[in-house]
Amino acid sequence: MRVLLNDAVPDGPFPGDPVDGAGLERLYAYPDTSARAWVRANMVATVDGGAAGNDGRTASINTDADNRVFTLLRDLADVILVGAGTARVEGYRRAARRSGALAERAHAEGRGAHPALAVVSASGSVPPILAEEVPDRGAVYLVTCQAAGQEALQRARDVLGAERVLIAGHDEVDLHRAVRVLHERGLRRVLCEGGPRLLADVAAAGVLDELCHTVVPLMAGGQAQRITAGTPADLHLFPRLVLEADGTLLHRWIRDPA
Repeated sequence: MRVLLNDAVPDGPFPGDPVDGAGLERLYAYPDTSARAWVRANMVATVDGGAAGNDGRTASINTDADNRVFTLLRDLADVILVGAGTARVEGYRRAARRSGALAERAHAEGRGAHPALAVVSASGSVPPILAEEVPDRGAVYLVTCQAAGQEALQRARDVLGAERVLIAGHDEVDLHRAVRVLHERGLRRVLCEGGPRLLADVAAAGVLDELCHTVVPLMAGGQAQRITAGTPADLHLFPRLVLEADGTLLHRWIRDPA
């Protein structure tokens, strides 16, 4: 993996330099999140803009470089934010322990050895595969709204525990409120993995700080949707990092500070 552009870390690595594990961690480090959460999204797409392969799943377009950064971003996050539909389609499971030294460092900082998973569902539905506790896996939260109804909310509380069902909004999920509640729970480094509708909603709500976007060297054709779908966003982003590995391009785009 080599650097093509680096405006993220002033002291390097510089364009043309190779990147090792420690360098990659520096390039993707979160800013200070003591005052407010930082919401980072991570998405992958083909050269022709498809957010999934022709089987409808992102796993079929992932590359080694994309998987490497995907794992790192999870290791750095406190919580992974995902839509309930994407969690079902992609077969999401509770998050695994952070890698090596990152697990030890997170534990020393009081952040826990595993990132949590927060599933967004306006209906209050918990994907069955995430309902049961699993040894050495992270916690699962449900982010929902009052309109889900008392029956659905009680089912979710019975499955996950009352403290892990987060009500954010009345008629629909209020993503501003959701991010504040996660921050209050100590889940300050937020990694949104989509899907496309949730990412569009997060961007439109103005809570997205950063987009990590992988472009893989594949033209898929077909009918795959883009990395966002649904709500118009009109969010201006600026490139701060571009890496390349065997034709895969990995970008960090940051929201305009203004």
